Amino acid sequence: MEILAERSLNGKTLRLVFGDITERDVDAIVNAANKHLQHGGGVAGAIVRKGGTVIQEESNRIGFVPTGNAVMTSAGHLKAQYVIHAVGPRMGEGDEETKLRRAVQQTLLLASEHGLNSVSMPAISSGIFGFPKDRCAAILVAESKRFFEEQTDTSLNCIEFCIFDAETLGFFQQEFAKI
Repeated sequence: MEILAERSLNGKTLRLVFGDITERDVDAIVNAANKHLQHGGGVAGAIVRKGGTVIQEESNRIGFVPTGNAVMTSAGHLKAQYVIHAVGPRMGEGDEETKLRRAVQQTLLLASEHGLNSVSMPAISSGIFGFPKDRCAAILVAESKRFFEEQTDTSLNCIEFCIFDAETLGFFQQEFAKI
């Protein structure tokens, strides 16, 4: 796990790391979930494989989550205490950028409402959901920066982006260079 960039905003930290989100030692990791919270492939599948079936069982009890929303479960055997399941948009469904912004906002509000100190987020919707990686990076970084600027009383002290592939990482590095 390698920290590639950190930026301080109002005493809070935005961080970029390269590696496996299931290994992150933070209060919550974010899962790029589908609306039915069925965690079969991609980041979601890796989280359940490593964290255990309790994550899927809790997700099954929650059921359907509309695109742009987020819910939380325990994290099973992961280092993190919680998994926040953010439902990002699939390309082609319409109004994808607004839905992705909302998913990030809801994720950060949920973490803050639960008094969490740190979250680690993947590149939501940029995998099998087909959202362009460059636009994903721009939205995730901008919304997280805005959250720290507007939510000055949040419990969150660190919002981290945990990126697993070099192409996506390059787009996140470009966004960090602008901060």
